[in-house]
This record gives sequence, C-alpha cells and structure tokens, in this order.
Amino acid sequence: MLSLLPPPPQKQIIPPPPSNQMIMSKHTINQHFSTPLNRPSTPGKQRYSRLLPPPRRTNPLIWCVAFCCIIFSLLLILSGIAILIIFLVIKPKYPLFEATSASLNSIYLDSAQYLNGDFTFIANFSNPSRKMDIRFEYLDIELYFFDRLIGTQALQPFNLKRRGSRVEFVHMISSQVYLPLNHSIALQKQVQTNRVRYFLKGTFRVRAIVGLTHFSYWIYGRCQVVMTSPPNGVLVAHSCRTKR
Repeated sequence: MLSLLPPPPQKQIIPPPPSNQMIMSKHTINQHFSTPLNRPSTPGKQRYSRLLPPPRRTNPLIWCVAFCCIIFSLLLILSGIAILIIFLVIKPKYPLFEATSASLNSIYLDSAQYLNGDFTFIANFSNPSRKMDIRFEYLDIELYFFDRLIGTQALQPFNLKRRGSRVEFVHMISSQVYLPLNHSIALQKQVQTNRVRYFLKGTFRVRAIVGLTHFSYWIYGRCQVVMTSPPNGVLVAHSCRTKR
C-alpha cells in the first residue's frame, strides 16, 4: 500500500497596508519623539517682555551723591568718636553761674496788682576746667517772683579761658507787670518784713574748645536771692546751682 504524503505547506500571504497609512521605521519614530517641539510663544509672554524696560546705566551724578553721603557719614562717626575720647580723657567740668551781689532799688505796686521795680545784680561766670577753653554763645537771664516772670535780660557772648572767670553787671526793670492777687499780697508782706525773695533762671549755650575740636551744649543756672526792702535793698542770702 502506498502511504499518503502530507500536503505541502501553504505560504501565508500578508495583505498590503492600506493606501492611507504610512510605514515608519523605528529609527524615524525615535527621532521624531526626541526632537523638541517648537511651540510658538504665547501672546501673554510677548506682552510681558514688552513691559520690561531695557537696562540703563546709572547716572554718574547719583554715584557722586552717594559717595558724598558716605564721606559725610564717616566724618560724623569720627567726630563722635573724637568727642567720646575727649570726655573720657579730659573729663570736662561744666561752667558755673551765680549771683554774688544784688541790690533792690525800688518796688512799687500800681493798682495793687501791677508791679514796677528796679533790680540789679552781679552775675559771676567761671570755668573750672583745667584742660579746655569755653565760649558762652547764648546767654538769657530771667527774674521771677514765685512762678511769675517779672523781668528778663540777654547778655553778649564772651570767651572764658581755663580756670578763668568773668563778672557781668545785670540790670532788670519791671514795668507794669501783672501779678495775681495772692502774689501781690505776698510781695507786700515780704517788703514789710524786710526780706524780699527773688528767683533767677539762666539759660546758656556753651561751646567747649579743645585744640581743633569743639562741641556745644546747654547749661541752666538757678539762683534764689534774698534782699532787704528797697530803696536800699542789699543781698543777705543766696543759693545757686548750675546743671545740664
């Protein structure tokens, strides 16, 4: 008997791709995905870039002003350090003010509450410092009866050497100065008891000079003077102090 041979294998036929599809190789696909997309810039970014001003060069005048400010600040710092060293090394003493002599020439009350008076005193200014000279640049002295201002006098500026002193003759006239009734009664009682009490307040601006360096400050003098009654009132007691 003849054996039956198996039929020959049939070849599988692959249909061609449709005409509307494109065949791409693996290399082409990789190149396509690795290439960045050139996306057009959005209108918002373009508008933002137009709003930014172009960079400008700094004006030389601004640099000059900044340099001058730095120099000025350094000078202030150095002057402050110099003043501090002066205070630590020299230890300056403040000048003193006192009334060493006084006379009450007249007191007259018009309509019982308007004061007319004539008062003079000798003001003594001294510089106790041994290492620096001073200058009184502003001097103003006020006369009070209790808390009521009844006279004022300004003095001319002057210099004081180390350990030096100076006296000034101060004349104060009160003309039609109103006094409250209680002050007027108190003044009349003091005249009757032969003890009239006045108060002096001095305000002074002093400049201290040390070599080429100087600095200014304010001092305040306070004096209480007790005098006999006019017309020949003389100083019988006084108390003075000077402070910053």
